[in-house]
Amino acid sequence: MMRRKPRRMRLLWYCATLGAVVSAIGLHSPNLLRAQIPTAERLLYRGWWPRHSAKADDSYVGPAACAACHADKAKTQKDTPMARTAVILGAEPNILATHGRLTFQAGSFGYQFAMADGKAMYTATDGTRSLSARIKWSFGDGHVGQSYLFEKDGKLFESRVSYFDSLKGLEFTPGRKLSQPHDLEEAMARPVDEEEQFRCFSCHTTGSTIDGKLESTRLMPGITCEACHGPGSTHVVAQKMASVQGQAWEAGKDGDLIFDPGKLSPVDAVDFCGSCHSTWWDVKLGGIEGIGNIRAQPYRLEKSRCWGKKGDARLTCVACHNPHEKLVRDTLAYDQKCLACHAAANSGSPSPDHPGPACKVGTKNCTSCHMPKFEDPATHYTFSDHYIRIVRQGAPYPD
Repeated sequence: MMRRKPRRMRLLWYCATLGAVVSAIGLHSPNLLRAQIPTAERLLYRGWWPRHSAKADDSYVGPAACAACHADKAKTQKDTPMARTAVILGAEPNILATHGRLTFQAGSFGYQFAMADGKAMYTATDGTRSLSARIKWSFGDGHVGQSYLFEKDGKLFESRVSYFDSLKGLEFTPGRKLSQPHDLEEAMARPVDEEEQFRCFSCHTTGSTIDGKLESTRLMPGITCEACHGPGSTHVVAQKMASVQGQAWEAGKDGDLIFDPGKLSPVDAVDFCGSCHSTWWDVKLGGIEGIGNIRAQPYRLEKSRCWGKKGDARLTCVACHNPHEKLVRDTLAYDQKCLACHAAANSGSPSPDHPGPACKVGTKNCTSCHMPKFEDPATHYTFSDHYIRIVRQGAPYPD
């Protein structure tokens, strides 16, 4: 994973930076420093926010209940990368089952994932001794890669190696490589502490945290409806009662008793997605520097000049990406999104509703130039940089 500053240093940096921001208000406030706050502080609020802890486990109803009224959205959402970002292995087909057997050698240590009687088994060896464990969880839908967790003696462990799709094989899990492991146990895996479990499961599953405690036996794998809209039990009950009376709550109204992210301001909307994809402050406080922050799309987006001081609804995450549908990978498909702000090539000068000037170089495939791709060595994957800008040839990656 990405290198982070010690917690105490991050807090001191945060306080110092806030002081600088306050003193700069009205003088020279950069686009980035507006109303954003770290996700950790968002979670202190009583209202719903992704990764929030619910008060009771029966407040979640599951995607099947949502599908009863929202069939179209539910049908497509279940096939999105978010919906498959965590899977209990053995419950359904998976990458390890597709490959059957994967191996990796690093010095004197060998690693293997193999299927046996429908179970995904992980084995590490030093050439003399071997250790094996049954993999329980896979994190990541696989188009970039997958990391794996197993349980031993009541504790959760992360495997030292992961699957990477670009390699069609195994390599060290980002940030987990050890130059000289002390023993086979350390070479095989690392323990995942409680705080990290909260973070991992709250972003990769739904309903993982109840009354401030991790409930790994009751959660729903992947990001389903209630991960973004909040627990739906009161909403479902209200809708059923209204239906009996021949009525229905109007979607999006306060009485609908479900959270509607579509009501959020542009700044809050990007921070909303940033709960798991990293907001501007999450990146700064986490000390995520260099090419590693290309995976923090909200942070990169908010650096863009066209984002503006208060954000723009035409430039939020959901303006380009429908969370209920598969990710669109055809770059041409995003041209219409760019032209929602930018003047077309032959339309003349910018206007109030299209403040962006026409591009002087091209008329299509905008993102290929203004959102260039960079490879993240840690994940062996090439990501689109969401820092929208005029890219100078030969310019280094802008942190």
